[in-house]
Amino acid sequence: MPAPTRLLAAAVTAAACLGVTAVPADATAQSDAVVSRGVTIPTFYNPPATLPAADGALIRSEPLPLALSLPGIDGPLPGTATRLMYKSTDSAGRPMAVTGAYIEPAARWTGRGARPMVVVAPGTMGQGDQCAASLGLEHPLLVNGQTLSVGYEDLAIYRLLARGIAVAVTDYTGLGATDRLHTYVNRVDEAHAVLDAVRAARSLDGTSLTAGSRVALFGYSQGGGATAAAAELQPSYAPDVTLAGTYSGAPPADLAAVTKAIDGSDLAGALGWSVNGFLESDPALVPIAEAHLNAAGRAALKDLSTMCVGDALLSYNSAESTAWTTDGRSLSDIVQSEPALKAFLTDQRIGTLAPTSPVRLATGTADDLVPHAQARALAVAWCAKGADVTYKPVIVPGLGSSLINHFTPLLVDQGDAISWLTDRLNGRTVTSNCATLPFQP
Repeated sequence: MPAPTRLLAAAVTAAACLGVTAVPADATAQSDAVVSRGVTIPTFYNPPATLPAADGALIRSEPLPLALSLPGIDGPLPGTATRLMYKSTDSAGRPMAVTGAYIEPAARWTGRGARPMVVVAPGTMGQGDQCAASLGLEHPLLVNGQTLSVGYEDLAIYRLLARGIAVAVTDYTGLGATDRLHTYVNRVDEAHAVLDAVRAARSLDGTSLTAGSRVALFGYSQGGGATAAAAELQPSYAPDVTLAGTYSGAPPADLAAVTKAIDGSDLAGALGWSVNGFLESDPALVPIAEAHLNAAGRAALKDLSTMCVGDALLSYNSAESTAWTTDGRSLSDIVQSEPALKAFLTDQRIGTLAPTSPVRLATGTADDLVPHAQARALAVAWCAKGADVTYKPVIVPGLGSSLINHFTPLLVDQGDAISWLTDRLNGRTVTSNCATLPFQP
């Protein structure tokens, strides 16, 4: 069994052990609902024609049933969830609707001050609306013969809830919300979606959040890039959102380096999500893409636009982008030869601004999917700007598969990352380890 298939099987087995069964897609389509790979997206996810003016304004909400839930004396365990849709602004300055969730914990917060909140920015889920993290809370394992989605972020979410920490989850731009394509790894779109999730959760009625509730961010992989970008943009975009701390795990800070590493890897499908997202963000790039993509490349991008991670692992494992281009060059080579594409990727670079709140940056030393070197370079860039950085190299041996090399540090370091965030939410100070960074791998 290939390594990606083993990892996928392990995730499915883990979900089953937690009492989750494979959930078939809804066969009864609603008249105004979107259907993605046989999954009927609830009409809640259809944005209205007119959006509120204020970023973070709540558009609508409804109860969200948690698949992994048990009855408790003080309410369901681990808490009570609410589905959210809120207003945000994309990288072109246009209003957009973003979906997500808020979970009010059943557990008491025993730390200092009011109950705090962590916004979880999900790792790569895919590009189909059925892959949204908020839907993953309702269906941790979604399989119907056309798509396979695993809500692997539920583990971190439930660990935070067990500590009495409220959790908000963002689905990002166009993932869940049915009016546009997900702008995968667009740093501004992701950062705004994360920061506006704070505002939306604060405005929700019936929560235990107060004006004194501290806020922190948690994200790994795509989520690590989203939280890193959010920490950088918070002072200018959301000065009303004070961050106690940010965890950024394996951030794709340099997309040029990440694009090259992903090509031909277990998760080569992410190349298609990236290109689709870039074209959605900047339509001026479409003619350039059309000039370089052959029929196979165009078909792959269309196919991937509705896929989840499980689908891409099974269908595009080890795919080479040279098979998608008219002249047999890789997408990385084409980007370097096209000034507009190169400028777009340069503009996505994280590390040009300094976070003004503490950040813990973790990266697996053997990670060759979201390369360790470019993640470490982000820590170096932040330290040079005087940021309060806790750099954590997660030292694990290379395990053969690039996906496993990338995924293992998430599991190894997750407990320490949550403990570090909990300390920040308790008001404990932290000392940057930038001075020792030159001596760390």
